[in-house]
Amino acid sequence: MQIYDIPEAFSLSIRLKLISGLTGGEKTFTELKNITKATDGNISVQLSKLEEWGYIKSDKRICEKRPKTSYKITDFGIQQLKEYVDLLESILNQ
Repeated sequence: MQIYDIPEAFSLSIRLKLISGLTGGEKTFTELKNITKATDGNISVQLSKLEEWGYIKSDKRICEKRPKTSYKITDFGIQQLKEYVDLLESILNQ
């Protein structure tokens, strides 16, 4: 990854918060809301984009007759995050 081709997934702080929050394991929408402090609509839009781009996966199930969605980072998402962090470290070490 080069400075001129940073993926759009890392262009907004909320996306970074979502991806970073998922590195610790699977999280529910509510847990991600607590991490980001963003509105439901904004979180929902950004999660959809991250899933469309392959950074995260969602799992929708029924729990006690209520829908429950959880999210986890994909191998691709982890790889991209590592490359992004490596790029930032190389910039700081120059």
